[in-house]
Amino acid sequence: MNFSLEQLRSFVAVYEQRSFSKAAVKLEKHRTTIGQVITNLEDQVAVQLFERIGRSVEPTTDGTLLYHYAKQAVEQAHTFDQVALSLSYGQLESINIAYCSFIPHSVLAHIRKNLQVQFPLMKVNFFVRTKEEVEDGIKDGTIHFAIVNSYKSIAIKSIDATFFRNVRFSIFVSRNDPLASLPSDLTFGALRSGRQLVLASLIEDDIAEKVILSAEYEVIDQLSLIIKFLQQGLGWSILPQVIKSSEYVSENLVEITCDEMREHFQIPIALWCKPSKQSQVIKKSIIDSIFDFLENTK
Repeated sequence: MNFSLEQLRSFVAVYEQRSFSKAAVKLEKHRTTIGQVITNLEDQVAVQLFERIGRSVEPTTDGTLLYHYAKQAVEQAHTFDQVALSLSYGQLESINIAYCSFIPHSVLAHIRKNLQVQFPLMKVNFFVRTKEEVEDGIKDGTIHFAIVNSYKSIAIKSIDATFFRNVRFSIFVSRNDPLASLPSDLTFGALRSGRQLVLASLIEDDIAEKVILSAEYEVIDQLSLIIKFLQQGLGWSILPQVIKSSEYVSENLVEITCDEMREHFQIPIALWCKPSKQSQVIKKSIIDSIFDFLENTK
């Protein structure tokens, strides 16, 4: 059987939107056109893909099975299109790098320093973004590279993804905080009743249930601000262990443990970018910078 990309894109859109009308809006086509495309596809594969329920639709068991293969085909076609398009362009003059807020600034500085050496004329902009914003930005071209929390990420994407490693998180408090001198068997109870400072990006990326231990918690957008609040004795927080490489952190904060949390919480980190000829050399520089930093801060 030969299927057109129009058929597969329409099928994927209807499946994800659960509506012919919404799929039509997404694909900028008329509703009747989408309906006819799906009907023709069902005739071609000789199976019913959707149950029509009023103005909405629900995929059949066969439709759900075929969706995953259709999604992969559509994403691969999109990747082919992006790479082919990039071949006609020269070197990037400016790039935008997005990152989740728990990435230490020392890592970003290391990346920028290496890019300065290899691409002295290239402008590099950095932005804090959520995972959802990153996906949208990479697709529309406003974000070129992103260092993201890949927890709960799915594999079906037209995005070039490179996994680094799991970043380990620990509990940090001020050196002068009473929590710092508690026995490990009493620490967990004190954490549950104390003020917890939580990085916004951990909540935005659906890890709240993993990191929030206290009912008395406050959400902070910036890693540097949480570190400052901790130093002032305003609470405790779960933060990446790599911050210990900072002299300021090592002088003002201390890592604590408790009997109920002997294993470190870990988050997988990856570099995302849109597949293109221009991005490959820059991508390698960013990857090398991150691995180099991680190796030197073990």
